[in-house]
Amino acid sequence: MSRQRPVLQVAVLGIVTAIAGFAVIAGYFGWQVRDYQVARHRAVAVVDGTVVEDGIGDTGDIRVRWIDQAGGEHVQRFRIDNTDRYRRGRVFAVGYDPTDPTPAGFPADPQESAAEEDLVVPIWLVGAATMMILGWWMLRGLLFRRSAGLPGQPMAAAVLAGQRANGGWAFLGISTWIALSAPDGADNPHRSDRWQRVMWHPAVDTVPDRMDVLVHGDISSGRRVVVELADCIRLVPVGRLRHRPPKRMLLNEHADVRVSVVDSFILPADVPASSAYRWWRWGMVLALVGAAAGAVINVVFAGGTAVLPFAVGISALLVNGWTLAGTES
Repeated sequence: MSRQRPVLQVAVLGIVTAIAGFAVIAGYFGWQVRDYQVARHRAVAVVDGTVVEDGIGDTGDIRVRWIDQAGGEHVQRFRIDNTDRYRRGRVFAVGYDPTDPTPAGFPADPQESAAEEDLVVPIWLVGAATMMILGWWMLRGLLFRRSAGLPGQPMAAAVLAGQRANGGWAFLGISTWIALSAPDGADNPHRSDRWQRVMWHPAVDTVPDRMDVLVHGDISSGRRVVVELADCIRLVPVGRLRHRPPKRMLLNEHADVRVSVVDSFILPADVPASSAYRWWRWGMVLALVGAAAGAVINVVFAGGTAVLPFAVGISALLVNGWTLAGTES
């Protein structure tokens, strides 16, 4: 069964997912900002309304009663910045479109832009999160290249599979750890074991229990090192080199944990082989689960006002969590 998943493919998946998620969310809110600005620009008629309720919700919104020039009475809730200025009974200037038969009011004070900010801020937040993800991948690549360019020293290594002791974040998969020690019989002052977490690579499924590797980097420091297997396969490190086993992490022999149910059956010779394992399958599952979870969260806590951005955001977050963790599902 093919299990190819080079790190570059995983990185591309994470980067593309992050950018696509940002594009969808920015487009959604950006279109709403445009509609809001156009509608407010048309609100050229101004009347004085009366605040009938203040301090609504956690943001301190107000409810205003106002009457348009045609005599129609409206009671509308407004999101405002200056919650101390507009108290119950005070005047609140309302702008509206006089050509609209069912006009919606807007704060006539141009400084009161809280409603528009509520649409703009998510774009900036998601943009910042996207830049952090891209920066994380860039930093990981630069640190990998720096360590991989250092001279290598021979060491003995064993592949371990890590699982959270409390079961947390188990849905992201099983992490891969390389336990390093001095080669047998070598005169090495650093004989104590080291543990380096790496991004999963299909080569780790075929290595023996104990193998000779080249380690690029300073094992006496806490900086990450690059472990080079046979055939010049270099594993991408995740996090720093540890001088002690990771806390709250159960480390087991890799072969004891990574056992596929399919491999437990011996099929007749005339039965066609199963389809190749798609390395991105678990990422797709997480994307669908994230989309469903985001939609439910929005409906429960926000009344379904922004289902699409929530679904896309949680979906992209889970996929990037899986790709950056470098685990094997």
